[in-house]
Amino acid sequence: MSSSSTVDETTPGYEQARDELIEVVRRLEAGGTTLEESLALWERGEELAKVCRRWLEGARARLDAALAQDDEARPDASTGAATRDDD
Repeated sequence: MSSSSTVDETTPGYEQARDELIEVVRRLEAGGTTLEESLALWERGEELAKVCRRWLEGARARLDAALAQDDEARPDASTGAATRDDD
């Protein structure tokens, strides 16, 4: 993500967070952990889900911005003039 995002340098990348979250869920579903271990896994899973959500929200914002920029630059087929959706 860009340097202006809410994800800092110590935050794992999307794929890393997703893979760890999958492992956390697998361990919770398998059972056999103490209550304390299960709570710690749950908390870690919540943190990882937030990381993934931030990455996906950032990706969505970048995609929306790129699409908006593309729409503004696209010429109108009938006049050759650039069109804008907010006219």
